[in-house]
Amino acid sequence: MAITITEAAASRVSTFLANRGKGIGLRLGVRTSGCSGMAYILEFVDDLDEGDQVFEEQGVKIIVDAKSMVYLDGTELDFAKEGLNEGFQFNNPNVSSECGCGESFNV
Repeated sequence: MAITITEAAASRVSTFLANRGKGIGLRLGVRTSGCSGMAYILEFVDDLDEGDQVFEEQGVKIIVDAKSMVYLDGTELDFAKEGLNEGFQFNNPNVSSECGCGESFNV
């Protein structure tokens, strides 16, 4: 079981954490939402919760709770700029379908 992060995403997360001035990493999780059933969540982590799994790559810690890990195993977190748009992208091999707006997914 693993979560990976690209160089572009690691750089962006490092910048966010530095600007924030605290935090041990970034939580990647899922919640029930959207057209297709599941949506990704990203939030700063100051303290670990029981059952958290920590993946460290390129100096950045990605923290995933046990319930979300079932849906996220093998996911690569990326960051991309396309024209005027920029944001994190989730390359998740577990996704069977996504909604048209790109906000949610199904496994």
